[in-house]
Amino acid sequence: MRFFIALDLPEESKTQLQAVQESVKQLIPEAKITAGDKLHITIAFLGEQPDELQADLENVIKKAVVDIPPFILTPAYIDGFPSIHHPNTLWVGVKGDVDKLLVITDRIKDRLRELALQVDERRFVPHIAIAKFSDYHTPEEVEKNLQTMIFGKFNPITISSIKLYESVADGGFHKHNTLAEITLPT
Repeated sequence: MRFFIALDLPEESKTQLQAVQESVKQLIPEAKITAGDKLHITIAFLGEQPDELQADLENVIKKAVVDIPPFILTPAYIDGFPSIHHPNTLWVGVKGDVDKLLVITDRIKDRLRELALQVDERRFVPHIAIAKFSDYHTPEEVEKNLQTMIFGKFNPITISSIKLYESVADGGFHKHNTLAEITLPT
């Protein structure tokens, strides 16, 4: 199974993000927009692993959220990987209780290492991927528009659970199925 751990987003937030995606598509017609049902904040992508690992992964998440109550994140700005100037991925970053998400992410990575799983060692930047590009250079005027596009448009999101997903190939695309949802303690 192809596993990943992520924060799901409420429908209201997805609707707000889709409005931004429509603006991005108008501004940059070559953008490949992320499907609305795939908008989330990835914590860890594990790739193809034995199905039997699912229970261990659920325990990893349960241990990572001990003593962390629900918290608030708010989509706040647009950026890109590897940069906004030459993005392969355009994404929306979040503000708010990011420190709590960083603690959870570090705990998850530590426990994944204990399971001898490969962990992405790059600095974790909480984000929601909204579009992909091939060989795109962002003109200065477009970049200015992107920087102001989402200012003040998002409601805060209460993060009260973390999900374990599987990613299933589906006709050249991937479908995301929820395998488990671990609720944060209140």
